[in-house]
Amino acid sequence: MSDSADSEILDIADLDQEAWQDYAIEQGWSDGLPLVMPTEASVARMVAAAHGDNEGFAPISPRQVVPTMASLAANAVMAGAKPAYFPTILAGLRGILDPSYNLHGSMATTHSCAPMVMINGPLRQALGVNCSSNCFGQGWRANASIGRAIQLILLNVGGGKPGVMDRSTQGSPAKYAFCFGENEEECPWLPFHVRRGFAPEDSVVTVMSGEAPHNINDHGSTSAEGLMTTFAHTIAQPGANTVYGKGPYMVVVGPEHAATFHRDGWGVDKLRDELWLRARIPLKHISEENLATYAATGHHPTGDFLTICRGPDDIHIAMAGGPGKHSAFIPSFGGTAVVSTRVKLPSAGG
Repeated sequence: MSDSADSEILDIADLDQEAWQDYAIEQGWSDGLPLVMPTEASVARMVAAAHGDNEGFAPISPRQVVPTMASLAANAVMAGAKPAYFPTILAGLRGILDPSYNLHGSMATTHSCAPMVMINGPLRQALGVNCSSNCFGQGWRANASIGRAIQLILLNVGGGKPGVMDRSTQGSPAKYAFCFGENEEECPWLPFHVRRGFAPEDSVVTVMSGEAPHNINDHGSTSAEGLMTTFAHTIAQPGANTVYGKGPYMVVVGPEHAATFHRDGWGVDKLRDELWLRARIPLKHISEENLATYAATGHHPTGDFLTICRGPDDIHIAMAGGPGKHSAFIPSFGGTAVVSTRVKLPSAGG
């Protein structure tokens, strides 16, 4: 677990599973769930799966440690990831280490933000990533262990220990793992990664420092106009960090809602434009004290409302989930960006 190449191999004798769990907790490596023991052989298999990724890594905040591939692999093993998942984990980490993501700020804040990880492209199916029913939930090894591996890396390599360097007031279940895939097969629009300039055959990981998903429930509306009324008023809430109006947010549209929007001729650009115009918080829903706080940070009302982002470009639309008339709104930390990174596979030659 050390960042030093000379001391990465630890001789911990022959520990059974219970003793290993106790040892890992004593070292501060645990997220509270059981960890897989990272043996030399299992770490070597994980590293071998990333031979197409030869680029170095930036230091990981808050400790500012430059990670070795072996230390990253050890955390992926402990998370229960398969070696085939490792290039995707590394792509997600590269996105999080992009300066615009603002890892240090997202770790130091008292907000409940966690790395949201969305996967696009052929690897979704090859790895068994859940993009459909319960895609934010339990039951899928790829989703759970890819998201968990990134969190363990931030804990054990970056030093983001809860209550010490991770200063979140209450945290969130998303801090265990928050990984899903876009349901490209049912999406009526171009996939998210293609709209961001990648080729359809690229596998891409998109990250954002965000809150856990907020449900958007609309079983009654049968038109795009009706759905937009529900979406906009659900999203325009003073309790989410978007109230500061400084960063992006994600709207993950469910397949049934997406089909209604598409049937009525609403594409992604129309959705973004209408959300920008309508998802605004009435001043009467915000206390005078809070309005003064927002004004002190440079966020002033527009007429009788507060905007919740800087413009349509801050609104990101994806499609995921299964049957049912539900969608989701994922507010960001605010001082962050949506970052997309292509997965580097050995077959691609790096």
